[in-house]
Amino acid sequence: MALAYDGAIQRLIDSFASLPGIGPKGAQRIAFYLLGAPDDEAQRLTEAIAEVKAKVKFCEICGNVCETSPCTVCADPRRDHTVICVVEEPKDVMSIERTREYRGLYHVLGGAINPMANIGPNDLNIAQLLNRLQADEVKEIIVALNPNIEGEATTTYLSRLLTPLDVKVTRLASGLPVGGDLEYADEITLSRALQGRQSV
Repeated sequence: MALAYDGAIQRLIDSFASLPGIGPKGAQRIAFYLLGAPDDEAQRLTEAIAEVKAKVKFCEICGNVCETSPCTVCADPRRDHTVICVVEEPKDVMSIERTREYRGLYHVLGGAINPMANIGPNDLNIAQLLNRLQADEVKEIIVALNPNIEGEATTTYLSRLLTPLDVKVTRLASGLPVGGDLEYADEITLSRALQGRQSV
């Protein structure tokens, strides 16, 4: 039988271990770090968690995280309202924003179709996306989902759903990353890189 710590420290370790990407050893390291940290540092963490839970919500239009709805992107009149970039999670919005190349709007699905996790189309913010298309303003939907099995399934579903509508449906280009080696690329990545080849 595995030994466990008593009381509060074990509950803290278990709480950290339940977070995505943190295993039992990482959870234990964080818990013991906090145990030895100055009280004001632990208090700042406690207050930051409480503040996020109290103030942060999801934008009523796009589903991005914000403190006031609509979010700053949806409320910005300088954004291109004819293009919507569909992403899986709010963190994907920040990834695209960091490029400083995209000036349109966003729509956060809240995940991807994943039958193994019992996540179907009805569990995602797809109906809200269709509602946004009721306005004739939108001319293009850019599907920017993760290039994995779930992302591909969701992209295919959205493509079939949106193609009959009077809107252009595109997806992000995919292929070899800059600085990557051909020998380490998988077959799907190489196949996409060949299909999306360009003149030089």
